[in-house]
Amino acid sequence: MTADPAQPIDTLLAALDAGRTTARALADAALAAIAAAGETERPAFTAVHTDTAPLEADAQDLLRRAGRRGPLSGIPVSVKDLFDEAGRVTTAGSRVPAGEPPAARDAAAVARLRAAGAVVVGRTAMTEFAFSGLGLNPHTGTPGNPADPARIPGGSSSGAAVSVAAGMVPLALGTDTGGSVRIPAALCGLVGFKPTQARVPRDGTVPLSPTLDTVGPLARTVACCTLADAVLAGEAAEGMPAPVALTGLRLAVPRTLVLDDLEPAVAAAFDAACRRLSRAGAQVSEVTLAELGEIPVVNAAGGFPAAEAYARHRRRLDATGDRYDPRVRGRILRGAGLSAADYIDLLHARADLMRRVDAVARAYDALLLPTVPCVAPRFADIADDDAFTRLNTLVLRNPSLANFLDRCAITLPMQAPGDLPCGLSLMGAAGDDRRLLAMAAAAEPVVRPR
Repeated sequence: MTADPAQPIDTLLAALDAGRTTARALADAALAAIAAAGETERPAFTAVHTDTAPLEADAQDLLRRAGRRGPLSGIPVSVKDLFDEAGRVTTAGSRVPAGEPPAARDAAAVARLRAAGAVVVGRTAMTEFAFSGLGLNPHTGTPGNPADPARIPGGSSSGAAVSVAAGMVPLALGTDTGGSVRIPAALCGLVGFKPTQARVPRDGTVPLSPTLDTVGPLARTVACCTLADAVLAGEAAEGMPAPVALTGLRLAVPRTLVLDDLEPAVAAAFDAACRRLSRAGAQVSEVTLAELGEIPVVNAAGGFPAAEAYARHRRRLDATGDRYDPRVRGRILRGAGLSAADYIDLLHARADLMRRVDAVARAYDALLLPTVPCVAPRFADIADDDAFTRLNTLVLRNPSLANFLDRCAITLPMQAPGDLPCGLSLMGAAGDDRRLLAMAAAAEPVVRPR
């Protein structure tokens, strides 16, 4: 009986349906892969559910034999450490919540995964309170990138990406406030999906920025993310969108901001991916979209994350500020300089930019852009604070646009075989999630490495 948690979800479901494996065998294999990872990748998890995962898997096997199969029955998943799980303390990658009581119930997203039959095997490492795109955490340790352990995994859903890319689970649950699903997915060679914010409930999730926070999956394929998205959104998994034809799709590459300062490897991979999409029949064109250049200016004082994180943490910072990661503490404290009037101005500027971008983008089916302008930096490259700040700003720049504009976005691997991972993003209009996933399914075999 085979059990390989590194396989895509549809492959595993077919094996489960055919009796070639069981949920218990998959859970045991996932737990064994986590244990075997050793010190290099073991920090991908802050907690491993060796106590409950086998029992959940046994229950799914019993339900399957009784003819009660959910869309994710028996599939091992990991959960980012800012989602509540009943009976467990939610630390959000921090020492600050130490001693707090365990959660009384599962977060809404976790509850939906479990109701669909998923088996939660553990909680994954993250940047403290999700406030960085690089993934570093001095409290729990930072897992190395499976493509090169000397390089960062990206963040803030660092352990989520490593848990999938290293073959421990086929699906990870993450959050995305400025790219925290898509950055580590791109840097680790995965697919990561950020839905329109309202699509997936955030109840029971430790917030960074309630205005921008979203819940989304990381997995190996678009089909895996599409299935997970249907479950998370409370939709029927049987009605998943089929891939659309690439022929005639209108895909626009913005000339403003998103192509600036690309590393040569990323620029070459993106150019090659766009050419392949054109040869496959898509109409790939450039558009100025100058409005994108205004977004960093509007957010120069820290934006919604700084303001909203400071509102949440200011009393804790007064009492236990020395327990925070200094780099995270510094980013939160930027919010102290934002007044209520500044915040209201930010709300108005966002609404204005959303309207103006929509007016230009509605002429196209999706926008195309490099997910991150660089490949994963080495740990040594971000040892000092100036380098950390520069690279953190760089990796957040492109993916954070979708959060600010509340558009759905997905990243696909686009690097040539043997090269370090990098991602191509498709960005769609708010509420156009299912169509974006259908377009991504069509683009995936054209764009991704072979």
